[in-house]
Amino acid sequence: MENTQQKPDHYDLEILKMLENDGRIAFSNIAIELGISNTMVHQRVSKLTESGILKGVRPILDEKKLGFDWASFTGLTLDKDHKSEQIIEALKDIKEVSECYYVTGAFTLFIRISAKNHEHMRKILYEKIDNIPGISKTDSFMELGCAFKRNIIL
Repeated sequence: MENTQQKPDHYDLEILKMLENDGRIAFSNIAIELGISNTMVHQRVSKLTESGILKGVRPILDEKKLGFDWASFTGLTLDKDHKSEQIIEALKDIKEVSECYYVTGAFTLFIRISAKNHEHMRKILYEKIDNIPGISKTDSFMELGCAFKRNIIL
């Protein structure tokens, strides 16, 4: 099957950059800045959304200010890798797990966990994650702070 999706052009990339900088920016302001019509901005944002390039505009939360002072990156070793979909569904039910990735190497999955303190982290690991059938081992790396986090640079 041939991929017929067009690559984003200059205007698409500029619109994405502006939305990355401020997801609440008015389309009319984007239009003025780029010297294009408001309609063209709406059409391009719709096209970027429909193609899956733009997944939506969401707030960026400061976990520390919300009381989540601890975070870990945790590798999961599974009993059987082919059961990973069931394990992923169980992980989705744990609100403190914010990310989950398939990885190569010693682990099958790598997750990010946010917790309020060390006791909360212990409970998440020992009472929630360790009780998911099919997980044979966890190995956690405590986050000491985020140097930076960003989308891919356009």
